[in-house]
Amino acid sequence: MTGTAPETARRVTSVARVVEEIRAMLRARELVPGQQVRQESLAARLGVSRIPVREALKSLEAEGVMRHEPHVGYTVTRLNADELAQVYLMRRALETEVLRALPRLSSAQLGELTRLNEAIGADVERVDVAGIVAGNQAFHFTMFGYSGLDLVVEEIDRLWRRSEPYRTVHLYDAESRRRVMREHRKMITALRRGDTEGVVTLMNAHRDLTVSDLHAALGLPPS
Repeated sequence: MTGTAPETARRVTSVARVVEEIRAMLRARELVPGQQVRQESLAARLGVSRIPVREALKSLEAEGVMRHEPHVGYTVTRLNADELAQVYLMRRALETEVLRALPRLSSAQLGELTRLNEAIGADVERVDVAGIVAGNQAFHFTMFGYSGLDLVVEEIDRLWRRSEPYRTVHLYDAESRRRVMREHRKMITALRRGDTEGVVTLMNAHRDLTVSDLHAALGLPPS
């Protein structure tokens, strides 16, 4: 039997909650690339059975965030330097197209981006790295969403999630945290002028600095 509709809804809700809890653990570096995920411990911590934990891990495996090995279980995906470079190469290509498709933004849309960046500023002051990561993603995907290229934005989202454990690393540096806000402000200014090519240039520099920080923090060869 597949269960009643309420049971199915509860299971789906439980799985979604576990997925978000695991994402929060990745952002906080409680889980790091290469680390094994113990289903029993995770279920006990989150107060759920192993069933939603197992389904959540399968969902994250489909995204490339987790890997499963027979007789070993799930581990957080570890990307090598070449794989990480490919993720950022794909991001550059797709994000450029999305930014070039942006219309002239309204005052309300620019205000929303400003509000999101100010929220990041509050997290910078608190040194809340997990909050900065979540806020940074909210800022960029709100901006991307104004393009109307929903399928492309979905693919960008997949790439961001795959590299999430790595994007957190550079934000443990105080100057990198402050730089995120400054660069976002410049993007908002360019968008206010309708200068999408300027936003593309700023985004490329923003992304490239993150990659440089990552290579330095992880001891990877320069890209």
